[in-house]
Amino acid sequence: MIGIIADTHDNRNKTQKAVQVFNEREVALVIHAGDFVSPFNSRDFSGLNAEFIGVFGNNDGDRLLLTEKFAGIGKIFVGVHEFDHSGKCFALMHQPALIEALSLSDRFDVIVYGHTHRVDVRKGSTLVVNPGECGGWVYGRSTIAILDLEKMEAEIVDL
Repeated sequence: MIGIIADTHDNRNKTQKAVQVFNEREVALVIHAGDFVSPFNSRDFSGLNAEFIGVFGNNDGDRLLLTEKFAGIGKIFVGVHEFDHSGKCFALMHQPALIEALSLSDRFDVIVYGHTHRVDVRKGSTLVVNPGECGGWVYGRSTIAILDLEKMEAEIVDL
């Protein structure tokens, strides 16, 4: 199982709840699709019992300090980050601009993105997942996703 989160936007209560859910569900990896916002947000991820990978979003201003604060937790990358996990090829990004092109490439099993603050799960030859906004500031709904790699299905979890 993989936990997916995006657009935390400094909502510490919701971020802490997300980490609790990820730990309870015993996910092996947590993917953050950007917009942590402030470096202090790292404290809320320090109790995570999983590997952590993230990308910067458009609201992540102090990237140097974010990178430093997350150093003991995991890594944060710039732009589109490609990686393999459990035999699946992932593309992780914040902005949705490249989703269609990457989906059509047949190179990726899973594409994860954020930015829109809206839940989006599309299952085709490539599974596309936007977990919605953890922070809940824009639409009032705080969500994360749990990805089952065996079934290639994403469950949206309301916090």
